Amino acid sequence: MNTAPAPRWRVSSRSGNGGNTCVEVADNLPDRVLVRDSTDRGGAMLTFAPVAWRSFVELVKSAG
Repeated sequence: MNTAPAPRWRVSSRSGNGGNTCVEVADNLPDRVLVRDSTDRGGAMLTFAPVAWRSFVELVKSAG
């Protein structure tokens, strides 16, 4: 039986205050990217298809 990898969370390098006021992203999973609030790690999280997440990141990079 194959076990899915556990999410490996990371905080944005632009996060201030030691990473306590930002989002965390787990993009190590093969079929989804997870996003959560670093101040509420046990709360809700958003799920994106990898292609949608890459498009979002590229859009943010081009705007900044």
